[in-house]
Amino acid sequence: MKTITEIKKIGKGNRYYLFVDDENLGVFEAEVLARHCLKTGQTFDDKFFDDLLIENGDFACFNRGLALLSKAMKTEKLLRDYLKEKKYPLSCIEKAINKLKDYGYIDDKAYAENYISLNSSAKSKRKIKYELLSKGVESEIIDHLLIDNFNDEDELNLCKKLGLKFMKNREIDLANKQKFYNHLAGKGFNFQMIANAWEEITSDRN
Repeated sequence: MKTITEIKKIGKGNRYYLFVDDENLGVFEAEVLARHCLKTGQTFDDKFFDDLLIENGDFACFNRGLALLSKAMKTEKLLRDYLKEKKYPLSCIEKAINKLKDYGYIDDKAYAENYISLNSSAKSKRKIKYELLSKGVESEIIDHLLIDNFNDEDELNLCKKLGLKFMKNREIDLANKQKFYNHLAGKGFNFQMIANAWEEITSDRN
């Protein structure tokens, strides 16, 4: 049997150090301690403290994830990576993610829809797809949404729009042509589309 020898508040938050037999067992959430009405001097067996550690880890991990999602949308992958960086056990991370998905806080399709809406006026669909894939959104979801939001004409018009913006106050010469191609390639447009945009932009100036 082991005895709780001290419960020490950490700063102004809702977390506490829990000392058992004068050794720090770790940082615990106030709500977890309150659930069990823990007080100094109480005695429990090893299993109780093992279970308490797991319960606290699950609770803390879920709350950390929820706090992040309350600030901005995240994909499942982004949230998992964030919680791993915070050193939560993998079992706690998976429980937290499943719970957050059940509550509707994680929705990769909704994330992708929002991302496309915010970036469709500044990036090619190839660039957007690459970025969404890196954030963990499935390729099938991305392709379906891009088909609904982009067509070849839209893509060319965007390429020309960004090209015109880039060429504003620039001379039409070989050096700027190379910069033009590099700039639009960096946004994910293919060579032929950039060439078409260059042709239309430069011909309009002549």
